[in-house]
Amino acid sequence: MIEKLYNWTISLASHPFAIGFLAVVAFLESSIFPIPPDVLLIALVLASRDKAWIMASVCTVFSVIGGLFGYIIGFFLFTSIGDPILEFYGYQDHFSRFKSFYNDWGAWIVFAGGFTPIPYKVITIASGAVHLNLITFLVASIVSRGMRFFLVSTLLWYFGPPVRKIIEKNLNIFAILFFAILLLGFIVIRYVF
Repeated sequence: MIEKLYNWTISLASHPFAIGFLAVVAFLESSIFPIPPDVLLIALVLASRDKAWIMASVCTVFSVIGGLFGYIIGFFLFTSIGDPILEFYGYQDHFSRFKSFYNDWGAWIVFAGGFTPIPYKVITIASGAVHLNLITFLVASIVSRGMRFFLVSTLLWYFGPPVRKIIEKNLNIFAILFFAILLLGFIVIRYVF
């Protein structure tokens, strides 16, 4: 099943709407969707290395725009929309501790959420909910998301074919590792903040 999904994603790279689909995934992941766009970015760059920088740029721009949407949810709609999303992910209990910590470390928290497997959507909503300075939020988001997506694209552009062979040969192991890292990110948010 994972192999079919991988092959479908690789075939998506030649589709005229591939970059548009990447933009939608990057936008949604930053505010509501649980799967990071890296999965699609990796497959698309491996399938079409000549578009690596375009894909990294699209991923960065739409991720930050999606992050701004998450910020708006937190800022204006936290009690009606943001609260249920945090509750869905099991983060509501830790929010008060997170809020006080956020006052001192907001820019670094946004940077960490944008660059690491910590779920960025939780960071975007929390940033709006605690009314983190919007410029601080945007600068930290642009820098961290840009670094993350350009790093992934650069590595895949440079090491492309050998990496693709390794991934295809060990697809199940990489899928398990990906979900373990994703789960670890949720655990970090739940128990650290």
